[in-house]
Amino acid sequence: MSEADPYLWLEDVSGEAALAWVRERNAETVDALTGAPGFKVLEQEMREVLDDDGRIPHVVRRGGHLYNFWQDADHVRGLWRRTTLEEYRTERPHWEVLLDLDALAGAEDEKWAWAGSRVLAPEHRRALVLLSRDGADACVVREFDLTTLEFVEDGFTLPEAKTRIGWIDDDSVWLGTDFGPGSMSSSGYPLQVRRWRRGTPPQDAELVYEGRPSDLSASAWHDDTPGFARDFVHRQIDFWNQELFLLPEDPAAPPVRIDVPDDASASVHREWLTVSVKSPWLGHPAGSLLAFELDPFLAGERRAEVLFTPDERTALAGYSWTRHHLILGTRADVSSAMELLTPGPDGWSRAPLPGVPPLSTASVTCTDPDVGDEYFHLVTGFLQPSTLHRGTAGESGTERVKQGPALFDTAGLCVRQHFATSADGTRVPYFVVGPEDRPGPGPTLLYGYGGFEVSMVPQYSAVTGRAWLARGGTYVVAGIRGGREYGPAWHRAALGADRVRAYEDFAAVARDLIARDITTPAQLGIEGGSNGGLLMGAMLTREPELFGAVVAHVPLLDMLRFHKLLAGASWIAEYGDPDDPADRPHLERISPYHRVAADGPAYPPLLLLTSTRDDRVHPGHARKMAARLREFGHPVLFHEHLGGGHAGATDHRQTAFNEALVHTFLWERLTPRA
Repeated sequence: MSEADPYLWLEDVSGEAALAWVRERNAETVDALTGAPGFKVLEQEMREVLDDDGRIPHVVRRGGHLYNFWQDADHVRGLWRRTTLEEYRTERPHWEVLLDLDALAGAEDEKWAWAGSRVLAPEHRRALVLLSRDGADACVVREFDLTTLEFVEDGFTLPEAKTRIGWIDDDSVWLGTDFGPGSMSSSGYPLQVRRWRRGTPPQDAELVYEGRPSDLSASAWHDDTPGFARDFVHRQIDFWNQELFLLPEDPAAPPVRIDVPDDASASVHREWLTVSVKSPWLGHPAGSLLAFELDPFLAGERRAEVLFTPDERTALAGYSWTRHHLILGTRADVSSAMELLTPGPDGWSRAPLPGVPPLSTASVTCTDPDVGDEYFHLVTGFLQPSTLHRGTAGESGTERVKQGPALFDTAGLCVRQHFATSADGTRVPYFVVGPEDRPGPGPTLLYGYGGFEVSMVPQYSAVTGRAWLARGGTYVVAGIRGGREYGPAWHRAALGADRVRAYEDFAAVARDLIARDITTPAQLGIEGGSNGGLLMGAMLTREPELFGAVVAHVPLLDMLRFHKLLAGASWIAEYGDPDDPADRPHLERISPYHRVAADGPAYPPLLLLTSTRDDRVHPGHARKMAARLREFGHPVLFHEHLGGGHAGATDHRQTAFNEALVHTFLWERLTPRA
């Protein structure tokens, strides 16, 4: 059907005709929503919570400083800055500004957005700064001097590309970028790993490793741990399969493959190799976390220390090393727990890390594993503002260093967890946040994702609290298959031709909400982005009678052409290959763009949001869907920011406007005025 697609012209991202169509649709949406009662007030409230200076400034430890990137009302594009631990402990720390992106954008007349940094250890005197034009994944690279706070003239500098770069030493870096034909994968990521030396052209950088043309990407990094310095190459075969290599000291010797299953995730800390397995291996079930002594492992020994074994309710959430310990995060029915594991001569010991309330999420945000046992960890929940703790692994107790502000009134609200039964009998968890004693159904917003091992967990959102809960709405988060709420099997249950399981799970949650008298179809709105936007399109075209309104952000919607658009080929391992006769039938069945019908049940109103600068999920998905729905007379509004990238916005002003559009659209349609 795609060969006869009448809307292919809308895939021309910056084409004159396509952008003229975008401007017309934007004007219609602005006219329909921004004049609604309370829109401007809501937009201002969203800006207030996003800019609130009481937000926790999350940090990364680099030597004696804690680094942070910060945006607020006075710094729209943001500040890269640092402080000391002593200052950070205070209510209002003094920050040393390293780079002012607003000033840089003004001086260079470019809409720079922060894309991260790579700081050279252990002296932390130099950094590689990554800058994105208006939120795109592609970025430019510039070397920055952290002593003079200036860009380094004739330093490591690269033009815009989807670059992978990292320090080796003062005068060399690992580099993957666009070197011309054959150097990038069909998904747009580097396939070559080169050692680039200071003062030489990047084109002359030494080629050390090259992935196959069918691979997703290749990259390298230097482990600068004192006493354990070494270099690794990572080959990403597809989204879910990979290989890790250790580069020998002899440059003429071939890379040494670390022999773990391709679908496992492996990492090295000092003398330890940790392996998170997604399939049964060495007698251990999928979802286990194993540890090996690296040198014996490379010599062929396979004696594993079992750090975690899953059960039907509990899954690995993640782990982080400090110098001498490993902090293990798990989830039981999507609620967090944490443990401290310590290797010793008689095996590993373990002890719980307390302070994680029920129905909440805890995660480690920062460690400095080369230096010491300091860690920062964050605890959050739907109605509990985030709290940042600092501790030292191996010592009792933690200090609360930051407490996020309470930005909406939680009086009379409660959090409950329920389980819906999907079409095949699977028990699907979901959280309900809303009025404790509402008599009868009310406006409800259901959020989901269902893919790429992304878990939907409890977390504090001042935007949702102020824009939805404070107005009397109920908010629901569904942990459907395709995520990792219950480990690798939960994800694999919705891969490829089984994608419909995620959609059946989401529909089951919707029906359970209705059966519990929490809401009605007319009062039930749904929202999702990216792969969650595909979920929204599936619900719109498969179960339209269940919902009163639908919102999809930066969505995938044309599942017969997604692999030809920008980074889309990288997702074949998740969805299937439209060019493979074995996969095409199920992709056609789940493709919302191709399921749109002129007759049949009426579709609920849809709001589509995307970005011209999204170079991950092509804006053509949302554009074409809007055009087809309009052609068939279905209710749809469309808005496309010219900037914003895959996040849909690069600053708080854009985000506040988007959120005001979304919540005005939902509230107007789920609570119609008499």
